[in-house]
This record gives sequence, structure tokens and C-alpha cells, in this order.
Amino acid sequence: MKTSEFSKIRTSGVGYFINSVQTLFVGLLRIWTIPIVLMLSVASGFTTYYGLSHFITPWIALIITIAIQSIIVICSLEIAGMHWQANRFRYFSVVCSLLVALTASVSFSYFKFYEISQKDTLHINRLNQIRTDVKSYVDRVLVIKGEVLKQQRADMEKATLDVQQAYFGTHAQIVDGYKHQVGEGPFWKHYNQIYQEKKQQQAKFEQDFSELDKDIQKLQVSINALDVTTNIESAYSAMLENFQNVQLKINLLSGNIGQSLPEAPLLMTYKQFTADVQPSFAMWSDFSLFAFLCAAMVEFFTVLLSYRLEFTAPGPLTAEEEDLVFECLRQFTEFRINKNDELEMTIEKSEIERARRYSDWSRMFAVGLLLSRGFLRKIDDKTVEFAPNLYPLIAEKMSDKINKLKAESNIARQAGADE
Repeated sequence: MKTSEFSKIRTSGVGYFINSVQTLFVGLLRIWTIPIVLMLSVASGFTTYYGLSHFITPWIALIITIAIQSIIVICSLEIAGMHWQANRFRYFSVVCSLLVALTASVSFSYFKFYEISQKDTLHINRLNQIRTDVKSYVDRVLVIKGEVLKQQRADMEKATLDVQQAYFGTHAQIVDGYKHQVGEGPFWKHYNQIYQEKKQQQAKFEQDFSELDKDIQKLQVSINALDVTTNIESAYSAMLENFQNVQLKINLLSGNIGQSLPEAPLLMTYKQFTADVQPSFAMWSDFSLFAFLCAAMVEFFTVLLSYRLEFTAPGPLTAEEEDLVFECLRQFTEFRINKNDELEMTIEKSEIERARRYSDWSRMFAVGLLLSRGFLRKIDDKTVEFAPNLYPLIAEKMSDKINKLKAESNIARQAGADE
């Protein structure tokens, strides 16, 4: 067997399989991150545009929204690839741009999430407002009703007493010559007529108030139905009709009793009752923490995934890069096992290397390559540690070297035996 054939031996062992699976998984996550970031940007852009379009022209709002979302993604990517100590002015300008874009996006997105979160609350508040207005109106009418019925009973009792006294001749208005004459005389007929009129008037009032009570009961039932019905339009129409009936009965009673009754409240129309929340800066006075957190959460995930998209390793090493990295890492001499149970190595020149003015450009290039690909993790300025996905690669390379040396040794031994 030729030496060149042994040099081409490359086993497909467990190490390479594990490393391939890990790098494939990392690569798929990176690829999947891109559409997720785009979808989050679209979702955030929609809520931002929705809130912004209520304050400015829609096409201008669309342009501003695209600019805001682009700034968020671009600044997040730039921050991941920047070091603040290298160019502090640029770093802080990018951070400030990101904060301004996030503030604008969260502020206008808040209006949409506020509308969604407060939809049921708004319906309940409007329904409670109708109940309060109607209840206040009905309560004032019922107070007057009680006073009227009380006065009617008092007048009826007086009229009954007058009739009795006129029948027995003991009424104070009877002249002395007709007193104590029992019977249905002219005084009795006069007071009896008053009694009958009071009696009819009381009966009519009781009937009218009884009908009013029935209409009030129907009104209250129709108001309660607004909270459970599926057809709000018909239920609201029935409620308004019942309210108008109550109002009409009260107006008629106002003319009969001869005194003004409370003015009816002006209820909202069906369109006002079912109107959506109109975004305005007044929403901040009624601050909703849930709506704000929902708006901020979308932006947080957009920034985080955009940052990780640039920060994470872009993919596996090629075969040529694997050979280069292995050869360059072998040039480092100081290794140890750190507290994380990971292999740690010193990337700084040793004293001897400094004295010999050793050029470590190639091995530092390999370190930078592995750091950018996620195969090494930086501990401090002087040391780095192996990431889990680097061990199988190095192990396989070491296995190849050992197998190659064994093959060359066997060839040399066989050649010596043949001689």
C-alpha cells in the first residue's frame, strides 16, 4: 500500500457525526432565525403603523414604520458586531438610534394592544354607563312617584273622612242648623262627589304607575340582555325602544300630576355603543401595563433575535479550515482544565516567544476564526476555552494523525522485513 493512500484515510467516526449534527442544528437555527425576525418586524410594523396612521397621513405613516423597523434590525445587528471600546462615539450613536426607534415603535404599538386588551372593558364601561344613567333617571322618577302616591293616599283619607262627617252631620263646614242630621244631604253629596273624583284619580294613578313599573322592568331586562346577547344590534334597538316607552309614560304622568319630572338622559347611539377605541394620547392617562408589555415584548424578541443572528456562529468549518485550525492550535503550549471542566488555553505569547520575536499571526487568526464561528469561548483577554462542538473535531483530527503514523510505521516495518 502506498503512503499517499494512507494519507487519504479519513474515518467517518462518531466525533465527526456528532460535530456534523451539532453544526447542522446551529445552522438550521440560524436560518430559521431570519424568517422569525422578518415576521416579528412585520407584526411590530403593523401595530406601529396602526397607531401612527391615526395621527398622520397613512402613506407617510407607512414610510416611517418601515424606517423604524429597519433601524431596529440594523442597529441590533451592528451592536452585535461592535465593541464599545473600539469606537465609543459610533457605539453610543447606534445605541441611541436603537432606543429612539424602540421608543417610537413601542409607543405607537401600545395603541393597538390597548384597543385589543380594553375591548371587553370598554364594552362593560359603556354598558355600566347606560345602567347608571337609566338607574339615576328611574330612581328620581320613583321618588316622585312615591311622593305622589303618598299625597294621593292622604287626600283620599281626608276625602273619606269628609264624607263620613258630612253623612253624620259632624263636618266643620256644616252650619249649625244642619249639624247632627244623619243622611245623604246636600253636604254629603258635595263631599261624596269629591271623594269619588279622588278615588278615580287614585285608581288612574295606580294604573299608570303600574304600567310604568312594567315598562321599567322591561327596560332593565333589555339592558341586562346587552351583556349576553349575540345580536347586539337588535338587543340595543329593543333597549332604546323600551327606554322611549318609559320616557313617554313619564312625560304623560308629568302632565297628569301637574309637576315637572326629571329630564331623561341622552343615551348613546348604537354606533357609539359599538365604536372601537380611537387611539389618542389620552390612553396614557389610563395606562394599561398588559398592553405596554405586549408591545414591548414584540420589540424585545426582534432585537434579541437580530442580535443573536449576528452574534452566533455562521456555520461549520470546511475541510481546509479544519486542517488550518488544527495545525495552528498545535502551536499553543499552555493548556489547562478550568473550573467549567473545559479545556482552556492561553493565547498570549510566552516569554520565550517574545524574546525570540515569534510571529503568532497564523495561530491568532485561527483563534479569531474559531471565536467568530462559536467553536471557542473567550474567558478574558489572555485565555479562551473550547466549546463542546470543538472537541469532536480535534479528536477526529488527532485520530487521523495517529492512524497515519501507525500506517507509516507498518509500511516502514514491512519494508524492513522485505529487505
